[in-house]
Amino acid sequence: MRVLITGASGYIGKHVVKAFLDAGHEVTVSDYSFKGVDERATLSYEPIFSGRKDIFEAFGKPDVLVHLAWRDGFIHNSDAHMKDLSNHVEFLQNMIEGGVKYVTVMGSMHEVGYWEGAIDENTPCNPMSMYGIAKNALRQSLLLFCKNKDVNLHWLRAYYIYGDESRGSSIFAKLYQAEQDGKTEFPFTTGKNKYDFIHVDDLAKQIEAASVQSEENGIINVCSGNPISLADKVEEYIREHNMKIKLVYGAFPDRPYDSPGVWGDPARINKILGKN
Repeated sequence: MRVLITGASGYIGKHVVKAFLDAGHEVTVSDYSFKGVDERATLSYEPIFSGRKDIFEAFGKPDVLVHLAWRDGFIHNSDAHMKDLSNHVEFLQNMIEGGVKYVTVMGSMHEVGYWEGAIDENTPCNPMSMYGIAKNALRQSLLLFCKNKDVNLHWLRAYYIYGDESRGSSIFAKLYQAEQDGKTEFPFTTGKNKYDFIHVDDLAKQIEAASVQSEENGIINVCSGNPISLADKVEEYIREHNMKIKLVYGAFPDRPYDSPGVWGDPARINKILGKN
């Protein structure tokens, strides 16, 4: 398929571009810069927020749009989330009106807000950050807009992503940097909270598989479906990377608004991947 990927040079984007290329697709990439993006991809300098009604034609009429572009994704209460929301809506609506048949947009567990247990496509959403509010509003707008449209809409909801730590902003990235800086201790919480962890390369493969099919539309969790305590996962990461650094448990208090356990229901992505 001919695939357009926005936000291609972002933390997730680079891995997603490679996954699509490795699967044999023809990939065009869009972003502010293309540093580190797979050289097999075709670069496009067309701005996604131009407001052009013919944006679909301007991007060469792709079969698939994978919309990853999002400013300040790691800064959850940045003003950019709400400021950019209408631009995302306009771009996606113009692409759909133009004729793109497969649309994937990255969602987030932060749309849901506080929740204990598994999250599926029917879990109620009460976001607790500007990032979550904006993503939730974009999803609601898109689902409504696409109701009577000839388009396969995939809203892919991601969870706790790790891997490629030199470029990430997760606790694993901070741990990686502390080890690089020669620190021997790393301040930590109790680590008892359980999360759904997925390596960025596995996530990219799930995004590729979900984006090019028409059997499962709407909200799809891209996740492992396996709740693991933060302590167990971080200790495993330290062992796997032969790090010398030690966790200082209880240095930071557990936040009262963090769920004791939250993870994605993987039923729909497993069906797509042929695991059911």
